[in-house]
Amino acid sequence: MGVYVHFTDEQKYRANNVDLADFLQRRGERLLPSGRDKRLASDRSITVRGNEWYDHSAESGGYAIDFVRQFYGCSYPEAVTLLLGGEQGEIYRPASQKKPEPKKPFALPPAHTDMRRVYAYLVKTRRIGREVVSFFAKQKLLYESCEKSQDRTKEYHNAVFVGLDENGVARHAHKRGIYTLGQAYKGNVDGCDPRHSFHWLGESGRLYVFEAPVDLLSFITLYPQDWQRHSYVSLCGVGGQAMVWMLEQYPQLRQVSLCLDNDAAGHKASERLKQQLAEKGYESEWLISQGKDWNDDLTETAQQRQGGFEMRME
Repeated sequence: MGVYVHFTDEQKYRANNVDLADFLQRRGERLLPSGRDKRLASDRSITVRGNEWYDHSAESGGYAIDFVRQFYGCSYPEAVTLLLGGEQGEIYRPASQKKPEPKKPFALPPAHTDMRRVYAYLVKTRRIGREVVSFFAKQKLLYESCEKSQDRTKEYHNAVFVGLDENGVARHAHKRGIYTLGQAYKGNVDGCDPRHSFHWLGESGRLYVFEAPVDLLSFITLYPQDWQRHSYVSLCGVGGQAMVWMLEQYPQLRQVSLCLDNDAAGHKASERLKQQLAEKGYESEWLISQGKDWNDDLTETAQQRQGGFEMRME
């Protein structure tokens, strides 16, 4: 039987209120920007904000104590002791007290007058087929945004991937930075409905599921034959809401190909989604890219083709 450790209510409150981004960074963890959250570089399915965390793969979350127990495999007393600074008495910065945030109504980011930057980024940098980009742009599912900074002195341009509901009304938008220097921004617009993320509905019974819109477009570029017959959805993360919504909304979809990233987070999410599909009676398969994701495969293929062409020209 373990030794009982008593903590006062005040100690437990302080431990559970530790700012997780501050805690993790001081323990050497690398965090990535993800909208208003921070995402763990070592496990991209986990995001933190203040003293709260959420595992998008497991679709569960909570506060600081539960996070340390799960992430570091600690007992409750060990987690509280760690969060309180341990024997050194180091006190981590508490999360700022949150006021209830009113839910923002969803609105598409303002559109730019053209898509020149988006085409340059997707076609030249990410090697996605121009005809694929043009198709989704003509369907009003992809455009270039132009947003002003708060002081109105700067402009920010992003590729915006739009998700429509069953009535063709925009309910979701995922923004992807199109600048090639530094860490590119990516995240969902406030007020999105996660069920309606970026997707295409075809007439066949096959649904392909991806983490990111860029990988969805990359897969179509790699395997273009009759692609419009099939259905595709980007989860814009690893939560399964959009996949489930499509299966419930369109009963002709019975076969699912899981095409998530070829990394630990992607494998973990694929196993969870595969089990979820089996419980609902759907057939599923797991398609794994050679590189980390389908855009890695696409860019590698394009580079090999370019290298072969240059050799023939010599």
